[in-house]
Amino acid sequence: MRIIPAVSLSLLYLSLIVAVLGIGLLTASLPKQNGEISLPGLEAAVTVASDALGNPSIAAKSREDAFRTLGFLHARDRLFQMELMRRKSAGRLAELFGPSAVKLDRKQRSYQMVKTADRIVNDLPADQRQVLDAYVQGVNAYIRQTSIVPPEFLALQHHPEPWQAADSMLVILGMFQTLNGQEYDERMVSVMQQALPADVVTFLTPDTDRYASVLIGGNTSHRFSQSIPVQAWSALPDDMPLSAVDGVDTDNVVAGSNNWVVAGSKTVDGRTIVANDMHLGLGVPNVWYRAELHYPNRHLFGVSLPGAPAIVVGANDHVAWGFTNATADLLDLIRLELKPDQPNWYRTPQGWQAFEQHDETIHVKGAEDIQITLQSTIWGPVSDQPLLSKPVAVKWTALEPHAVDLGLINMDSVQSTQQAMSVLNQTGGPPQNVVIADKQGHIGWTYMGRFPNRLGFDGLMSQSWADGNVAWQGFIAPEQLPRLLDPPEGFMVTANNRTLGSEYPHVLGHNWALGYRAFRIAELLREGQKLSEQDLFMMQMDTRSEVLDFYQQLGLEALSKSADKDEVLQDIENTLKAWDGHMHTTSIGATFLIEFRQHLAVQVFAKVVAAGRRQDADFHYGWRGMETPLRQLLSERPPGVLNTRYRDDWQPMILDTLHKTHQQLQQQFPDTPLTQLSWGKTHPVAVQHPISKALPALSSLLDMPRFDSDGCASICVKVMDLTHGASQRLVVSPAHPENGIFHMPGGQSGHPLSEHYRDQQPFWQNGIAAAFSATDKTNVLYLLPD
Repeated sequence: MRIIPAVSLSLLYLSLIVAVLGIGLLTASLPKQNGEISLPGLEAAVTVASDALGNPSIAAKSREDAFRTLGFLHARDRLFQMELMRRKSAGRLAELFGPSAVKLDRKQRSYQMVKTADRIVNDLPADQRQVLDAYVQGVNAYIRQTSIVPPEFLALQHHPEPWQAADSMLVILGMFQTLNGQEYDERMVSVMQQALPADVVTFLTPDTDRYASVLIGGNTSHRFSQSIPVQAWSALPDDMPLSAVDGVDTDNVVAGSNNWVVAGSKTVDGRTIVANDMHLGLGVPNVWYRAELHYPNRHLFGVSLPGAPAIVVGANDHVAWGFTNATADLLDLIRLELKPDQPNWYRTPQGWQAFEQHDETIHVKGAEDIQITLQSTIWGPVSDQPLLSKPVAVKWTALEPHAVDLGLINMDSVQSTQQAMSVLNQTGGPPQNVVIADKQGHIGWTYMGRFPNRLGFDGLMSQSWADGNVAWQGFIAPEQLPRLLDPPEGFMVTANNRTLGSEYPHVLGHNWALGYRAFRIAELLREGQKLSEQDLFMMQMDTRSEVLDFYQQLGLEALSKSADKDEVLQDIENTLKAWDGHMHTTSIGATFLIEFRQHLAVQVFAKVVAAGRRQDADFHYGWRGMETPLRQLLSERPPGVLNTRYRDDWQPMILDTLHKTHQQLQQQFPDTPLTQLSWGKTHPVAVQHPISKALPALSSLLDMPRFDSDGCASICVKVMDLTHGASQRLVVSPAHPENGIFHMPGGQSGHPLSEHYRDQQPFWQNGIAAAFSATDKTNVLYLLPD
């Protein structure tokens, strides 16, 4: 037997001691769930009763005490998540993560969100400011009281700074940016305008599709060309660079959601029901935090955003509501005309004006500080990224006065659908489609948030505002926002799709999500009668993808015309015939069809990408409505579209694309024959903690186990992609909340050793209906005034 040297034994013992101490330290950082805790600032004692999943029910004597307690609980269970969100918006991640975060910090600093957050706080109405101040007190009470900070802080050797009122606004601005703050669309179309004939641009950027489900304003849209611009397309150069093969994104996943509301005429006993699943990037802990608040004459329950004092979606005792991202156009990139020989001056309608500018320091962990200079214009901050080699200013609703507030807290007092509409129309924040139901049997849909009132243009592409002919004239008035109450069909659906026709007097967006999800939900609702919460929950699990039927038939038709099918083509034909029309884990052919569609789009739009890359090397064509021009081109097959090697013959192109798709999948999955390649095998879902992405060795501790899942990125109702999916699902009737259904990934706690870190994962992962509001409470915490 080999004798271990004394030094090795000493190191082994030392490692064991460090490990034991580390586990002890991590265990000691678990927060208290029972007993009594002093919470400074409370007006009276508060009771927090939590169920078996750690979901708290707060009973307070005042609104301020209820939200003060919510702040305490957010910090107790999600402090590191809150820390990351405020730092990301402010551009301060490099202070924790070093040089790898500098690029993102530079980008975030260019928006100057810290200044915006300070202004939002100062502009809040008195009642909202009181709630915010109470919430901040609760967060800071936890930070001050905790002797051992959560594990992520221990690992980073960082202690959180006190929470500021502006930090809550930074959290909301961060969500605003996720949902409605991307520059991509306008950059893409601006490059297309420069690179392509106007009729080609119009054809490639429709604002409607064959699945359109419009709620008001008529069926026609603002921007749709039914004819293919064959002559203009044929004239495009054919010399596609190799770099252009990755230039089409058929999914172009949007941070979106599904929501719908059903009237009593279609339900089992006349109750109205709201269903909602919000789609975001998946992570640990989950974006949302479940909470229930009781205070005098008020009762709210649903999900909150850690860092902010509000119930985002959920219900009170009278109404229920759910959100989907409005997918509106809320950001313009203004081309700046610089003064010759004086590049620090730009032209405005009032003449030449100097940029406002100031210096900031990015502190970088483990490296030298970085000094940057930020510029602003009368319209907004100057982007850190030029557009077509020209500087642009960012005009974005999130940065405008009064675009963000805490108006959602007033949902605590609404008692009808119409009252809820009024509150939501006047509430600032990321603009949303909202569906609403009340106990009296009314259902409704409207918009929440601020939308720019554009004059002289529609906002689709970048242009100069220097001559004063185009501008924003404030926001569209709340009373002018669209509303629909009690439609005769008995339901309303939105899924980031176009909901407005051209008769509505304002253009609110262009690049809507493909309408299939809304179309499919409406199809299921029309078929349904005597619907219950369980029925609507099962609709949320629906995986039918009619979109891919077209590509299945396209491939089979091409194969039927092939006189000499080799073994590969025979396998492809068998695979296409095997597809069951769904995106189940067991579905054969689903993966092939997804990849086949992508490869076809690359072939069909090759000239477009090549032309765009000549203007901008990073150009991608990712219009969400590209299904419309793609299908039309594949159906009509005009000359001049394909690479000249095909001599305008689409049949060999389709066969080549079938071969290419087969080759790609065989390379990716060499051990699985194509006829046995299931959707689940190629579609593992990862729900990761941000720390494990940098330190994979911690994955088993921090991440949820990978799993195969039904669903897809964007073309079925159940949205579940590799790292993107339903961040929650709820179904609730305001008349019968006891029958409500809810689930979300992960758990309530952000602490990896907590029993509530992953205990809600099985319900969400396996599509199991869990109670929205549990009656059995297993832990009681008493918060006492100091």
